[in-house]
Amino acid sequence: MKLPLFPLQSIFFPGETVPLHVFENRYKQLIQDCRDEAITFGIPVFINNKMEYGVEVQLVEVVTTYETGEMDVVCVARQVFKLLAFDNIMDDKLYSGGIVKLLEYDYEASEEKKQTIINGIEQLYAIMDVPYTKLNVKEFNSFTLAHKIGLSFEQEYQLLQIPSENDRLNFISLHLTSTITVLSEVNRTKKTIELNGHFKNFDPLDFKDLEI
Repeated sequence: MKLPLFPLQSIFFPGETVPLHVFENRYKQLIQDCRDEAITFGIPVFINNKMEYGVEVQLVEVVTTYETGEMDVVCVARQVFKLLAFDNIMDDKLYSGGIVKLLEYDYEASEEKKQTIINGIEQLYAIMDVPYTKLNVKEFNSFTLAHKIGLSFEQEYQLLQIPSENDRLNFISLHLTSTITVLSEVNRTKKTIELNGHFKNFDPLDFKDLEI
C-alpha cells in the first residue's frame, strides 16, 4: 500500500500514543489531509542513515493550532510496516510518501510468561529506586513499557522488527536479566566503596591450630 510518510529519528510501538509538534509546511499539509480525508500516514525510523521499518499512525486529535499554523497533534500507532520504496515528494503533495508492506504481528503469550517480565521490571525499578505503577498482567504486552526499561535506540529498533510476542518477551527478558545483573553489581560495589575507611569491629583470628 502507499502511505504518506513523516520520517523521524524516533521509534513508536503499536498501541502507543504519538504526540507530535508539526511546524513544517509539508507536514501541516499532511495533517490537514488526515483531517479532511481520514487517511493514515507512516513514521519510518531513520537509523544508520537509512529507513527500513516504521509504524503506521492515525490522527486522533489536533490539540492546539498556533497563529503560525504550527500544530500540536496526538496520533496513535497502529501496525508495523517495512518500507519498500520511498518518494521524496508524493504525487502533487509537499510531503513524502512510499510503498509499504504492513507486517502481521501477534500478541499471544501466557500470563505466566508476562508475569515473569512484570516481576523483572518491578525488580529493575526497585534497584534503580524509581517509582513504579503496578501492571495488570491481562493488559500487559511487550510494547507496554518498551521505552521505560533502558533499551537503547538500536535495541528498540530490533524489538520493533520482531513479529512474535513470545520472541519479543524473550528479547526483553534477556535485557532485564543482564541489566539487573549489572546494576546489582554496581550497587554492591557502591556499598563496598562507602564502607571503605569506616571504623569496623573485626573478630581476631585464632591461629592456634595453624600449620606452617
